[in-house]
Amino acid sequence: MKKQQMITQSQKLMIFVLTMALYGLATLFTELIPKLQIGIVEFSVEYFLFIPLTLGILFDPISAALGAATGELVFSEIMLGQFGGLGELEKFITVTIGVYIAGRLVANPKNRKMVGIAAMTGVVVQQAMGMMVDILKVQFAVEDFESVAGLPQSVYATEGFAFLNDVLFSGILFCLLPTLFLVPKLYGKIEPLLGMQPRTEKTAIGRINVKVIIGSLAAFGVAIVSEFMAESGMELIDWEAGWAESKSAIAIAMMAAGALAVIILLVIRKNHNRKEA
Repeated sequence: MKKQQMITQSQKLMIFVLTMALYGLATLFTELIPKLQIGIVEFSVEYFLFIPLTLGILFDPISAALGAATGELVFSEIMLGQFGGLGELEKFITVTIGVYIAGRLVANPKNRKMVGIAAMTGVVVQQAMGMMVDILKVQFAVEDFESVAGLPQSVYATEGFAFLNDVLFSGILFCLLPTLFLVPKLYGKIEPLLGMQPRTEKTAIGRINVKVIIGSLAAFGVAIVSEFMAESGMELIDWEAGWAESKSAIAIAMMAAGALAVIILLVIRKNHNRKEA
C-alpha cells in the first residue's frame, strides 16, 4: 500500500501562513509595476504565481493554494482599503483550484518536465476559469447590452485574447520559468526545515482523480454564482476606503506582509534548530 507524505496540522499551518505572506507581498509588488501598451497589446504582470506553485509542489497543495488566495485577499485588497464582497470569491476560488491542481500533478519534484507541465496547467486552469466567468456574465446579461452591436460575440475574442496574453506573458515569465528554477533548487533542502521528508513518487499526495475533479467543478460553480450575485448588486459586504490603493496603504501592507514572512521563517528556523539539538 502506498504511504503518503505525512504532514501534520502544524506544518500545514506554517505552509499556509508562509504562502499567504510571500504571495501577499508579491501581489503588492505587481501593483507598482507599470503596464506596457504596444498597439492593442497590453503587457502587464498579472501575478507571481510561482510562489504558491513552488510551495504546493514541494509541500501540501491545499495549504499553499488557500494561503495564496488568502494572501491576495488580505494584503492586496482589504489592507489596501477595498473589499468587493462576493465579487472577491471568484478570484479566491479560481486561484485555489489552479494551485491545488498543479500541486497534485507532480509526484516527483525532480521531474522537471512534470514540474513545467504542472506550473502551466495551474496558470491555464486559473485563467481559463476567469475567462469563462467573464464570458458567462455577458452572455447571461445580453439584454443589458442591446445598444452595443455585436458585444455578445466580441466578448469571445476580447476575453480569448486577454487569456492568451496573460498565459503567454505572465504565465511563462513569472510562473513557469521561476517554478522550473526554484523547485529543483529547493527540493531536499527546504523540507527538513519544516521537519518533513522530501516528496517522492512513493510518498506523494494522491494524484488528480474523479474526487478532485468533481470538487473543483463544484467550487467553480460557487465562484460563478457568487460573481453573478455580485454583478446583480448582491455583494453583501462591499466597501472602499478613502485611502484605497494609496501609496501609504501599499507601503503599510508591504511592511505587514514582509513582517509576517520574517516571523514565520524565524519560527520555522527555531523549530528546526530545536529538533536538531
